[in-house]
Amino acid sequence: MEFDFVVVGAGSAGCIVASRLSESGRYTVLLIEAGGEDKSFWFKIPVGYAKSYYNPKVNWMYRTEPEAELGGRRIYAPRGKVQGGSGSINAMIFVRGDRSDFDDWRAAGNPGWGYDDVLPYFRKLETHARGESHWHGGKGPIHITPMRGATHPVSDAFLEACGELGLPENSDFNGATVEGAGVYDINTRRGQRSHSSAEYLRPALRKGSVKIERNALARRIVLGPDGTARAVEVLKNGQTRTFRARREVILSAGAVDTPKLLQLSGIGDGALLFAHGVRTQHHLPAVGQNLQDHLCASFYYRSKRPTLNGDFGTLLGQAKFGLTYLLRRSGPFAMSVNQAGGFFRGRPEEARPNIQLYFNPLSYRIPDNPRAGLTPEPYPGFLMAFNACRPSSRGSVGIASADPLAAPLIRPNYLTTEHDIGEVLQGSRLMRTIASAPALQAWIEDEVSPSGSADSDRKLLEYFRHNSGSIYHLCGTCRMGPDATRSVVDSRLRVHGLSGLRIVDASIFPNITAGNINAPTMMVAEKAAEMILEDHR
Repeated sequence: MEFDFVVVGAGSAGCIVASRLSESGRYTVLLIEAGGEDKSFWFKIPVGYAKSYYNPKVNWMYRTEPEAELGGRRIYAPRGKVQGGSGSINAMIFVRGDRSDFDDWRAAGNPGWGYDDVLPYFRKLETHARGESHWHGGKGPIHITPMRGATHPVSDAFLEACGELGLPENSDFNGATVEGAGVYDINTRRGQRSHSSAEYLRPALRKGSVKIERNALARRIVLGPDGTARAVEVLKNGQTRTFRARREVILSAGAVDTPKLLQLSGIGDGALLFAHGVRTQHHLPAVGQNLQDHLCASFYYRSKRPTLNGDFGTLLGQAKFGLTYLLRRSGPFAMSVNQAGGFFRGRPEEARPNIQLYFNPLSYRIPDNPRAGLTPEPYPGFLMAFNACRPSSRGSVGIASADPLAAPLIRPNYLTTEHDIGEVLQGSRLMRTIASAPALQAWIEDEVSPSGSADSDRKLLEYFRHNSGSIYHLCGTCRMGPDATRSVVDSRLRVHGLSGLRIVDASIFPNITAGNINAPTMMVAEKAAEMILEDHR
């Protein structure tokens, strides 16, 4: 079968690209997805993300290789294996990032990617509950809902504590600045997840302007003798099928599976490919390099007053929340579990906010069980979590074999720079400082973990090494830049040295953005779709 455009990966970016390319009716578009349809009720309800956290039917459930600086642990790295991708299974915090993040992209040799360049695309993709403004869109497919005014009283105490310490307040992390304490926005519409599958792809599928092949695993990109991407081979129902592209193949499989697919196709570092018996079609050494992620740890607190633990921990309480959700599309089931937080300078002399905090009115674990949901701690409690905004450690993603069914080797190399170790200590001290403010002391009975016994930098760092995990913001593995020895795509997202092949997903980030990366990934897709259409007019 032949199409104008073949898009690999129906995730946050792929759904947008496929939809936008098909809108005019001039082009035929095929979207290839390794997973199935996101039709379960649990994909719609915000709190339902806990049901997909350890569910192999909808989640690749990757793990890193043993991390030397984290006690040799293999860190969990969930990735969506379903229509909507990781946007179908994430916690829906909608944060664009700091202005300087994108100005850094432009400064790295990528014209058109500074903050003023990308702001129109952030506005284009959203309908904000507060309406259209200089900072926000009012007509876009993705609906943005502020949680401010609906938060738990202990979340309000966190904000009060920040104020007591003189930390700035921020009423809109997607406005003029990210700095300060505030309440996060989430991408929901009338209490349901508003993501690219629901808002872009489904309308396109109903119109028939996009065709989708689900449960189809891309195994390689077929290159012509002139270095042009001609087709994509997939495995479906045990058989190999080939889908040809008249104009372009677009990879939107994400920061793990996009470099994996390139390498399986013979596009990557020649030495790696040779080691796994893959014939080199195009030597491109940066494929799979420059992996970045936010590494996070939580501090758990026992509360003197009731938090969400009590109701989440009982069937009666869950029934109450469920009824509120069904009747009003409101309450904890309509929100992210991460309610408040912010972006702070770990030291006054930091040039920009370098620590992100999450405040959660529920202290919980998620058991390693597809049938399990949130399991609250057996006491009234809450947690605070933090990560460094721009870690300097860099890792890689590489194939483990020539078998497309084999999971790739993910090596983030967390905490391999003194810069990152220093920010762990900055974040840990900041957590303790905020917890010591009167507004939170009125709630805190004790710090459960790391506990007061972690009374030195050495012990705080040890706690972080043994209790931290990914916050699932993997990016950068096919970085955008002008140098083909250090990057994979140019500023129009075309793969260096090849024709008819682009990458549109979080793997193209030159550097990780401050905050959650789903919003900037969707922005990249909006901008990319416009560039692709321009190039084919």
